[in-house]
Amino acid sequence: MLRRILDQLEDFFGISRKQARAAFVLMFLSFFLIWTPFVLRRWILPLFPTSSEPVNTQKLDSVAAQLEKDAVAQKEERETTYSKKEYTKTPARPVRLFSFDPNTASIDQLEEVGIPAFIAKRIDKYRSKGGKFRKKEDLLNIYDFPSDVFQRLESYIKLPESGPNYPKTKYPEKLYANNSFSKEVKAYNKPVIVPFDINTTDTTQLIKLKGIGTKLSLRILKFRDGLGGFHSTSQFSEIFGLDSLALTELNKYAKIQSPVNKININTATVEELGQHSYLRNKKINAVIINYRTQHGAFQSVDDLKKVRVLDEKTIEKIGPYLVF
Repeated sequence: MLRRILDQLEDFFGISRKQARAAFVLMFLSFFLIWTPFVLRRWILPLFPTSSEPVNTQKLDSVAAQLEKDAVAQKEERETTYSKKEYTKTPARPVRLFSFDPNTASIDQLEEVGIPAFIAKRIDKYRSKGGKFRKKEDLLNIYDFPSDVFQRLESYIKLPESGPNYPKTKYPEKLYANNSFSKEVKAYNKPVIVPFDINTTDTTQLIKLKGIGTKLSLRILKFRDGLGGFHSTSQFSEIFGLDSLALTELNKYAKIQSPVNKININTATVEELGQHSYLRNKKINAVIINYRTQHGAFQSVDDLKKVRVLDEKTIEKIGPYLVF
């Protein structure tokens, strides 16, 4: 019977024989601890009779009355000896609405317009890592930013224009007429950005895009190398710190022209699986290897659904990176 229970545990959880024995022992101990209080009250305690001596209620009442008198006397003594201190409660900061730029406003200014303190600190941390707000809706990309606060502040958010507006200086026309030399004005030709392969590019190509600097370009390449290459442009949104402008530029110029590096699910070890960004959990990788050892090689992605620790979302993400 014990062997049958262990076999059922192995098949249900996809674990090894040793792990099944440990799980059975743990279940037995839990069952024992749960029922121990009931057994003690029902059958053990009645075997030990309690004292049948009557309780002297009059004596207990006199002791309680004396304790109450002592407590009242100590309270009166404290009130006469020490003066009661009054503490003034710090008033909450009043909300004052005014125009502000989330790229330059300080934490105090953000709190003053009604943004919670922890959200204001989160915005400041996002800016310190190179993040910028290109449009008002980018504030909603800050984790847990309240939508009702955004609706209230939307008309007060003032962002700079796409390019700096320099005031035009008026010069007298005669100044140029009397000038003895002529100035050659060379037109600045903006470099043309051509689409490139995101799976083979380096930082020199990425930093040419609007909204992407050196830090973000390194972060993009690190995320790509951890995956083994991008298989879909929808994965760009998983990179931390990319605002709407950077995502737009990537979707426009970053193309997927090279295949991704795939992992053989039937020969990979736990360490090899753990090198992939979607398979960082060593416990889940160990379950996958144990299931493969017990039930044979995986034939397709659908076979991974039999491993109960993997949900459909994870299987859908890692599917393009597996070979069978």
